[in-house]
Amino acid sequence: MAGNVWVIVEQWRGQISEITYEVLALGKELATALACDLQAVLLGHEVKRLAGSLGKADCVLCVDHPALATPVAETFARALVPLCRARTPEAILMPLTNVSLGIASLLAEELGISCVNFCRDVRVVDGRLQTRSVLYGGKMEAMVKPAQTPAILGILPGVRPPDDGRSEAAAPVEDVAVEVEMSSTIRWKCYIEPEIGDVDISKQELLVSVGRGLQSADNVAVATEVAEALGGAVCGSRPVIDQGWLPLSRQVGKSGVVVKPKLYLAAGISGAPEHVEGMKNSGLIIAINTDEQAPIFHVAHYGVVADVMELLPALTEAVHSRKEVKSHA
Repeated sequence: MAGNVWVIVEQWRGQISEITYEVLALGKELATALACDLQAVLLGHEVKRLAGSLGKADCVLCVDHPALATPVAETFARALVPLCRARTPEAILMPLTNVSLGIASLLAEELGISCVNFCRDVRVVDGRLQTRSVLYGGKMEAMVKPAQTPAILGILPGVRPPDDGRSEAAAPVEDVAVEVEMSSTIRWKCYIEPEIGDVDISKQELLVSVGRGLQSADNVAVATEVAEALGGAVCGSRPVIDQGWLPLSRQVGKSGVVVKPKLYLAAGISGAPEHVEGMKNSGLIIAINTDEQAPIFHVAHYGVVADVMELLPALTEAVHSRKEVKSHA
């Protein structure tokens, strides 16, 4: 085998992102199938302490430089170029989130190698990598075999359970020195914090998600009552966020947050591909919409053709009634 499988570690504000562990789990499978080592590539500034949680890899290549203190795609790509040329990995797995978006494409262009983005899965078929990638905002899926190696693969969240990429063991760490120049076209300005006290919808086990079918911002309270009764949180589709009905941190979808709750109640959401990309891996999806042809019904496990403004209050009342009965049992 010409080289090893690399996983580019995504770290943000001193913590390793959950998607890194998902990609490490996938990377381990590929490395085993290709009979090579799995190496984690950790880039940043003063981040070597984070290497201790990357034990799923056979070793960690640590690239520490002040220019890598903030996630600018152009700078990170430039730092990886000489390392890739010197080490010639077989495959480079890149987490694909708002933090790391753009690195894979820029790196592939600089190296003149294959790049496949938006990968939902990667397998080894007849000794070659084969990806399952989504196109056109999730409207199509394509099976792609990179024409050459190394190949850079941009991996979407949800590819594997993050716990499968964790290990109590510590991998050996190799410090790697590279020349890094700051981006000449992009400068990091600031990070806008989510509203104080807002919830992290990616960690909720139950979500009530609202769309334009809710009709107005005042009706978000109806969805909130259902969510509170069920012990969950409210989120929404992009049109709802764009209209200011909910804060940006509550947006589900390709341009928002990818969620995988045990229960996802889609209320008045049509089911645009961009939204479905962010919630289709939920454990149980229940959709409510007046349009029986709404695309959301194609991904829902259960669907109700009804007016959300009639059904949601009835659901809240039913939940409270059930709790009251149980409390007296």
